[in-house]
Amino acid sequence: MQRDSGAGDATPGTPSPTHGGRLRHRKRSSEVISDVNKSNGANLLLNDQNKYKSMLVRTYSSLWMMAGFVFLIYMGHLYIWAMVVVIQIFMAKELFNLLRKANEDRQLPGFRMLNWHFFFTAMLFTYGRFLSRQLVNTVTSDKLLYKLVSGVIKYQMFICYFLYIAGFVWFIVTLKKKAYKYQFSQYAWTHMILLMVFAQSSFTVANIFDGIFWFLLPASLIAINDVAAYFFGFFFGKTPLIKLSPKKTWEGFIGASVTTMLSAFVLANFMGHFQWLTCPRKDLSTGWLHCDPGPMFTPESYRLSGWMPQSFPWREVAIMPVQWHGLALGWFASIIAPFGGFFASGFKRAFKFKDFGDSIPGHGGFTDRMDCQMVMAVFAYIYYQSFVMVQDLSVETILEQILRNLTVEEQHDLYEQLGKLLARAN
Repeated sequence: MQRDSGAGDATPGTPSPTHGGRLRHRKRSSEVISDVNKSNGANLLLNDQNKYKSMLVRTYSSLWMMAGFVFLIYMGHLYIWAMVVVIQIFMAKELFNLLRKANEDRQLPGFRMLNWHFFFTAMLFTYGRFLSRQLVNTVTSDKLLYKLVSGVIKYQMFICYFLYIAGFVWFIVTLKKKAYKYQFSQYAWTHMILLMVFAQSSFTVANIFDGIFWFLLPASLIAINDVAAYFFGFFFGKTPLIKLSPKKTWEGFIGASVTTMLSAFVLANFMGHFQWLTCPRKDLSTGWLHCDPGPMFTPESYRLSGWMPQSFPWREVAIMPVQWHGLALGWFASIIAPFGGFFASGFKRAFKFKDFGDSIPGHGGFTDRMDCQMVMAVFAYIYYQSFVMVQDLSVETILEQILRNLTVEEQHDLYEQLGKLLARAN
């Protein structure tokens, strides 16, 4: 979540891409790096008095966001998923508007709807794949709804492909002379948004239903790293880190890395004590969860007698295995994920924009806050699937395969044969 604070002030009177067909004046980067190399050892941010006001605004908005985030965590999986969907829609809106041109849009009525057609098609495909198991477990008690959902799940890939092809044909039919270049650039831009933004952020939803822990810990580590980098750089920053973000410093980067690693180890232990956070959600209900925490969240004792002096008060310490995994997440959040922010900074500088939007006071747009989160979400998902998840069959997995691959008649036949086998067993 690296905000490009090094971008310059807005250039007066310079038009930018529009929102809703109206010209909007967006702050542009002057591409001039402020007197970083002229500071002669002075702190990069501490001597800039205007940053104090910016820090207060940013702090207030951060507190409001944290309060809302905690409330949604308390409400549960479905509400967190809804939050992710809302954020994705705002991000898509910001990015769709980034390269819009009002004159061309007026000549292409309905062209904006095509962007959203592709967006919601991608949403149907992605969430259909991630949440099909939870959906099946939710509707098994209703026979009619069960048949409807099983049919949708079985043919979901075909439905999404048909919707995409419909959008493709729509695009070709609406091509207009003298607008070819603009239309094809918008078509490519839309697909880049879906690949780089929507696809990556959608892994967050898979993490949520694997257990809020696997969503909350990575997201918290990104936020901690961002805040720590800001304050370490504010008070101690002297050495520029990267030219893309000239106000980012090595002091802020190193201080944030240490803080994030320590926080990962401590937070993993704290969150691991709450079943509401560690239990996976196997349906789309909102009730409280109770489950066996398993060995991952069961503390193990480690003796310290050979490592510490005799005067040390503790002879052993209890550590959850998940805390070691937390260190891996902390390492990625502090070393690799910030490059998602640097990528966003380079992109904004290339198009001479200070922020992707202005939805969040002191922070910019939703895209400015989510750049590192997207990188982290993919890593957390892949890490969980590779090193944490137990690879075994479950009732939910088998039921999902039955719905996807067997007809209704074959399902009835399977049901009767299982009934006979169970009757013989009894």
